Amino acid sequence: MKKLFTGIKYTFNKSKNYFNVLLLMFLATSVFYSCTDFLTENLKGEFSSGTFYKNDKQALQALNGVYNAIAFGNSNNVIWVFGDVASDDAVKGGNPGDQSEITYIDEFTTNATNGIIINYWTFAYEAINRANNVIANVPAVAMDEALKSRILGEAKFIRAYSYFNLVNIFGRVPLKLFPQTNQPTIHVPLSEVAVVYAQIEKDLMEAAAVLPVSYGNADLGRATRGAALALLGKANLYQEKWAAAIANFHLLEGLSLYKLLPKYADNFKLINENSKESIFEIQHSTGNNPFTGSGLNQWFAPSTEGGYYFNAPTQSLADAFEKSSGGEVDPRLDASLGRNGMPWLNGEIFSDTWSPTGFLTKKHQQPITEVSSSLKGDGGLNYIYLRYADVLLMKAEAFNALNNADSAKTNLNRVRQRALESYSGTAPADLLNDVTSTDKNLLKTAIQHERRVELAQEFHRFFDLMRWGKTVAETALGEDFNYETKRYFPIPQAEIDANNAIK
Repeated sequence: MKKLFTGIKYTFNKSKNYFNVLLLMFLATSVFYSCTDFLTENLKGEFSSGTFYKNDKQALQALNGVYNAIAFGNSNNVIWVFGDVASDDAVKGGNPGDQSEITYIDEFTTNATNGIIINYWTFAYEAINRANNVIANVPAVAMDEALKSRILGEAKFIRAYSYFNLVNIFGRVPLKLFPQTNQPTIHVPLSEVAVVYAQIEKDLMEAAAVLPVSYGNADLGRATRGAALALLGKANLYQEKWAAAIANFHLLEGLSLYKLLPKYADNFKLINENSKESIFEIQHSTGNNPFTGSGLNQWFAPSTEGGYYFNAPTQSLADAFEKSSGGEVDPRLDASLGRNGMPWLNGEIFSDTWSPTGFLTKKHQQPITEVSSSLKGDGGLNYIYLRYADVLLMKAEAFNALNNADSAKTNLNRVRQRALESYSGTAPADLLNDVTSTDKNLLKTAIQHERRVELAQEFHRFFDLMRWGKTVAETALGEDFNYETKRYFPIPQAEIDANNAIK
């Protein structure tokens, strides 16, 4: 085996509030692709943990590497394939033969050798392993104790975020909590879903206890207490721990930091990054060397701009947006999707020939005035993973599950009212009216519908369908989808082959 380098060097790019990578010699990830069964010697590197973690500067440099590991500059970060394409909201898009393995995921015919599955697994465990190294090594660093606690809290947040995605894509996964330096930490058995969630909750509770409520401008983009509480509440919700979810969402709101932006579309503009509605977003910065931009700007753009037009929205998603009796549409539709005859990002009129479905997503793209066609894959737009509108809808869902219809409607209608206020001009009287029903099942359906349109193309839809269960999932995905056999995607064969603890 070649030597594994663990030296890391980063600097903070204050102009973009992002962690800019300078030396890409990262701590080795889960080494199931590098080592074979005959290798029993503990891993060593030319720049080992024993010689690197010596002061607070190096501790922060290692932490910045953890953030870098969840960004969309890495083409293996295909969470959009699972969140959108696997759902009823999008298809692969692009040229028919390009990234063809995505089609198997969309059709639920994939197997354990699918390259997309393997790549995302590797990507997620890279972030986990970097977080594990920080969590294992920073406690021994002689430094300010408050800063040390904060660094550990941030690393635990990212580890929890990564495991949350893994457990919802694959179900049982190896729960690796230590640096991958010896056989017991490399060969880890599958943990039950409940056990993985328990670790996610533990990490997030510990993170929420030590993370700051907010940061100064130089540190915007780091995980905050609010981010930990929001993700903890989300993890509670996914397990139907309704009261716990509400309690954590109330703690978040008690911070008095978050509110809905006046206009829905403003959430997805460069000028509004890290806004009051944003709870946690993955940072990107264009024009840097080494690269720290977002590739989504190119993955989803039309070919006329040098894009690949992937993640093409479906007619079903477009039809989900409400219309008035006079045909006026929910303004979130044109903030979310490009559609025929409507203005595109650069002011030109969108053509349905740009996409195999007639639609393209808008939310992760920038106009040419911000990123030229020649630099299309170096986007500067952040990805918002958690925003306050999402929290309001999760609160509504939890309150409804606990038979508190009034509180459910209050939270649901706050989201709808903001959408209506985003309408340009005088809104029709019959568009986006408040939901008034107190029937539990009707409210549940209304909340599920609202999540679809409010969070369209933000990579959440598939995970919502799966947690809502067999009836909802099979209705949305069609008769070819069997919930019992297709709920989770297969664990990569490469992991099964290399990890001796998986039986």
